[in-house]
Amino acid sequence: MSVRRAHFHLPGFSRREMLLRSANGFGALALTALSQNRLFGDSSAQPVSQAGHGPHHLARARNVIFLYMDGGPSQIDTFDPKSILREYNGRSPGDLFKVEPTQFNNIGKVLGSLWDFKQYGESGIPVSDLFPQIATCVDDLAVVRSLTSEFPEHAFANYFLHTGLGLQGRPSMGAWINYGLGSECENLPGFVVLNGGLIPPGGMDCFGSGFLPASFQGSLFKPAGTGVANIQRREPTELRQQEKLAMVRRLDTLAAGQFGKTDAIESAIRNHELAFQMQMAVPDVMSLENEPRYLKQMYGLEAEYQPTKIYAAQCLIARRMIERGVRFIELTCPNVGSDRWDQHSNLKAGHEDNARAVDQPIAALLKDLKQRGLLDETLVVWAGEFGRT
Repeated sequence: MSVRRAHFHLPGFSRREMLLRSANGFGALALTALSQNRLFGDSSAQPVSQAGHGPHHLARARNVIFLYMDGGPSQIDTFDPKSILREYNGRSPGDLFKVEPTQFNNIGKVLGSLWDFKQYGESGIPVSDLFPQIATCVDDLAVVRSLTSEFPEHAFANYFLHTGLGLQGRPSMGAWINYGLGSECENLPGFVVLNGGLIPPGGMDCFGSGFLPASFQGSLFKPAGTGVANIQRREPTELRQQEKLAMVRRLDTLAAGQFGKTDAIESAIRNHELAFQMQMAVPDVMSLENEPRYLKQMYGLEAEYQPTKIYAAQCLIARRMIERGVRFIELTCPNVGSDRWDQHSNLKAGHEDNARAVDQPIAALLKDLKQRGLLDETLVVWAGEFGRT
């Protein structure tokens, strides 16, 4: 007796179409999970890094705050005293060492530091009078005097400092760290640039991701207002926004299926998801209303000098971001009206204006991090693209 098997002819679709439909479903599930965590406050959800993984190994430093001194602060007037310059003050540089002929041969004279240095703390590290507040934290500092730069022009020197190459196109240090270690915060970017003044020479390439996916580049935050442009929801309801994001995700996935998977599409998908999560996280981290007044005064938020107030906000926001797990935070200098640290003339007035803007906030940041037990796991770096001679 034979058994006749039934054959059902279902409408078929290609393997690519199957993957597309599956991907759309996964995207909807991912978006649903994001919204549920947000709406119901799921504290058990583990942070997912933008790199898709956590740190490869445990390290003492978990986060970085890069205090970037744009313009080239003079090392011999800040943390690297050269007493011989005062001995030869007003004399020709040729009296000290052999120098190559330059356009300044007839006018250039040796200039000793205009500020006195004193030794502070148990370490006895010398600090100039430009930084009386930072000097009180000297035992928590390590002064590196061996770094040099071969780039006399600001943009190329900025690329070299930030990427290790004096040209455009390489990932910045913040992007590398964000890519290599991942982020411990799912609601904020892993690499944030707090910019309360001018964008440094070299532009946004100083914070770029180079050949890494775009999701690892620095996200520019302003220390006032909403912090990030276009972060507020424009849709009338949250549900409407979720539906719109789901549609965008489907379009991205369709494009990936048609043109192939690209870093640009994958980065766009990640950025859409992150932007959705940032809508509540950014206002929270940027708001300083609940910080006690004594702390605001310590940072300099009530200072008379406006650049001090701007940099104080940047430093305090940086601490709040560290508490939330942001991996790498770079702070640019406020605009003090004297072209940052780039004093081609009026060295005394210019450097004093710049130091006044950052001295109190940086000292407060170091003390605040230490008091909270965060300094042991936070690498705070103070540096410019080059020094001065």
